[in-house]
Amino acid sequence: MSRLPYGRFFDTHTYYLFKTLIKMTNNELIEDLNQEQTGEQHIERADSNQEEIKEENKEENELKDETKEKGHKSKVKKEQKLQKIEEELEKVNDKYLRLYSEYDNYRKRTIKEKIELSKTAAADVISTLLPVLDDFERAIKSFETVSNDPNPLKEGVVFIYTKLLTILNQQGLEQLKTIGEEFNTDFHDAVTHIPATIPEQKGKVIDEVEKGYTLNGKVIRYAKVVVGS
Repeated sequence: MSRLPYGRFFDTHTYYLFKTLIKMTNNELIEDLNQEQTGEQHIERADSNQEEIKEENKEENELKDETKEKGHKSKVKKEQKLQKIEEELEKVNDKYLRLYSEYDNYRKRTIKEKIELSKTAAADVISTLLPVLDDFERAIKSFETVSNDPNPLKEGVVFIYTKLLTILNQQGLEQLKTIGEEFNTDFHDAVTHIPATIPEQKGKVIDEVEKGYTLNGKVIRYAKVVVGS
């Protein structure tokens, strides 16, 4: 017989049974306590993990914001650089257009000068030949005053004069119109003024002292004339 608390006695079987129950109860209590502690540890770990996750999310958001800010700054720099390049390109294009315009004007002016030069290249030579034409005309007139009969010499002079005048006309030489025309300082040089016999002669060329000529439309010798007044 075994003695238990409170002065009661049980047989050996009952004693061991009771002891086993107490032991099982103690084990269950210990297991519950361990589970409770484990649960608390899990909760603490979960809280710690949440804090870590929050910290990681915060760092990630900060990194995203920083990356976004850097991207914005980079975009602004690229836009500024592109705008600068466009401005420089516009300046270069404007400079090119100005140079091209100047060159085109120079080219046109040079072509025009060459054409004018080719037209008037023989002006000096032809101008020196004009007195020869005058001499031919005087010779022809002198023949007319001497006799109206056919004269081989006269015919020869007229032939030479006509041939020379034709050649010069082919080079662009033209005689200026004078007698009966309005006096024009662009073509006429007034040697003297005489009273007009009729009103229609006022301001007009009455007589021609020396012929005037143009070469390709440009006056190379003004006509010397007498003007009615």
